[in-house]
Amino acid sequence: MKLFRVDYQGSPRYVISENDGDGEGVMKLVEGDVFAGPPFRTGAAVSPGRILSPVTPSKVVAIGLNYKDHAAEMNKPLPAEPLMFMKPSTAVIGPEDPIRLPPGAGAIHYEAELGVVIGKLAHRVTADKAMAHVLGFTCVNDVTARELQKKDVQYTRAKGFDTFAPLGPCIAIGLDPAALDIEGLVNGVTRQSSNTRQLIFSVREIIAFVSSVMTLLPGDVISTGTPSGVGPLAAGDRFAVKVAGIGELSNPVIE
Repeated sequence: MKLFRVDYQGSPRYVISENDGDGEGVMKLVEGDVFAGPPFRTGAAVSPGRILSPVTPSKVVAIGLNYKDHAAEMNKPLPAEPLMFMKPSTAVIGPEDPIRLPPGAGAIHYEAELGVVIGKLAHRVTADKAMAHVLGFTCVNDVTARELQKKDVQYTRAKGFDTFAPLGPCIAIGLDPAALDIEGLVNGVTRQSSNTRQLIFSVREIIAFVSSVMTLLPGDVISTGTPSGVGPLAAGDRFAVKVAGIGELSNPVIE
């Protein structure tokens, strides 16, 4: 089951697709608050317009160095606990929205990631209760100004530019995040290919850790880290994140 946030008759609305594959399938309007959780009350089948970012989060919390191979390619030791940073809500864009390269920021890298969409307020939840606070999962591109990341040490500027948090295309409901294939493709060529089995810290552990520091609100997103193969983007490129069971998030890159 997949939730899409779409432009319907000039307003953002949620629609649901029960297609088991990666396509959109037949879409029906969702009535009421999606964060009340399934089962969802649906209306008539519709043909929506543009697909929007699946949520408008108060914050995107990202986890760094959460794949062993990525830590190795960055020449950094494995973290003893999740390395947490944040991306502002103003960085969020949806499918097909352009990633804008900031002038003077140096090399801009892609990072394909699995995103966790929080469905219920989470404050100091334990790992064994963590999944009860999850609405579903989405694709994330943790766009990064790599030279600024190295220069600044902390990540706020390097990760926080406008358009640096593409999300989408949907929220997959009822997905098991333990063993999902994940890919990152530049202009249709695979640059990242891994599986969430390679996560250092599991989704449950990440939610418990983050919620021990800050309250997670419905619609917030946790980006769980990227595998090896990160690299630069240039104007004219198109980057796609593919996660099994969710679909493809694709964005063009412009100056």
